[in-house]
Amino acid sequence: MKLIAKTLYGLESVLAKELTDLGASGIVIANRAVQFQGDLRMLYCASYMLRSAISLLWQVSEFSIRSSDDLYNRSLRIEWERLMDVESTFSIVPVVQSRHFNHTGFAALRLKDAVADYFRNKTGKRPSVDNSNPDILINLHISNDRVNISLDSSVEPLFKRGYRKEAFEAPLNEVLAAGMLLLSGWNAGSDLIDPMCGSGTIPIEAAMIACRIPAGKFRREFGFQKWRNYNESLFDSVRAEYDSFIVGDPGVEITGYDISPDAVAGANQNLHNAGLDKVLKVEELDFRNFHPAEGKRGFIFINPPYGERLSEGETDTLYSMIGSTLKHNCHGFTAWLVSPNKESMKFIGLKPSAKHTLYNGSLECVFARYELYEGSRKGGRQ
Repeated sequence: MKLIAKTLYGLESVLAKELTDLGASGIVIANRAVQFQGDLRMLYCASYMLRSAISLLWQVSEFSIRSSDDLYNRSLRIEWERLMDVESTFSIVPVVQSRHFNHTGFAALRLKDAVADYFRNKTGKRPSVDNSNPDILINLHISNDRVNISLDSSVEPLFKRGYRKEAFEAPLNEVLAAGMLLLSGWNAGSDLIDPMCGSGTIPIEAAMIACRIPAGKFRREFGFQKWRNYNESLFDSVRAEYDSFIVGDPGVEITGYDISPDAVAGANQNLHNAGLDKVLKVEELDFRNFHPAEGKRGFIFINPPYGERLSEGETDTLYSMIGSTLKHNCHGFTAWLVSPNKESMKFIGLKPSAKHTLYNGSLECVFARYELYEGSRKGGRQ
């Protein structure tokens, strides 16, 4: 099977390593995606285990076209009954950059007609389109003359883990949270603190990594479960195998804090949904009053509030406070901060030892690392 795992910009290398660790072959890094090969078992493993993937696509056909009619005629040759039933509802997600189509919707319409006419010619019935909750989600990608048609194996994006019922003011995408943890070098061997945790996404994703809980553990279903070739016993064996690795005690301390009691309540509800009550705790605290125990070491992850919640002046003041607290209270820690406010980050007053560009939705963000020493490496003050 030719497979494509889609991700967020900046997390391609993280996703490629996850796939390597799963045993995937033919791995090729692309823009916001990683191409790989594997059998049905690998598709199930990737769907259940990948933390940094947004979706997984199975490429079912690839061909070249010279006109819009070619898209219809070539799509009519695909053996759609191998993939879906006439009773299946379907929808098409088009990504089109081609001189053959002035409108993306027209390309999707031609493919829709091909699928419907294929079944009508075979059975006398046409499958129905359902754009809100389809059984089968078809991905149509056209670049110039080249067409790729794939099935989306998740339908609901993989960042919808299933544990988050409570969200507090622009929650962090689960895939971005997990990707940052994996990109940072934190490997569940050190304690972790999120002092502005909001709805708790970063510490919950960290606890899932530390406890070896599969990313898809709490999902109700995957799109591939409605494909014609779905193998229930095989998927059950994949889940049983990876669930057997789950541990109740990760051996590290993971803690979340937030200044808002509403955020703390929501985060605690989310971690309860994930069954992590005994692994992770979230408490109310103003970061300026954060004083870790003497000699404590580990990682700090900070996703400060931004946007309409803060004016420009308030943002600068907040970042100044963050920098001061890190500098004076957090010796020995490695701190990572993600923010779209590049100018405000200057008010932290610390020099980052590494930077990455990531995207939180459409927002370009800096993901920066700060090594927090009591003095500088040259013996001076930090």
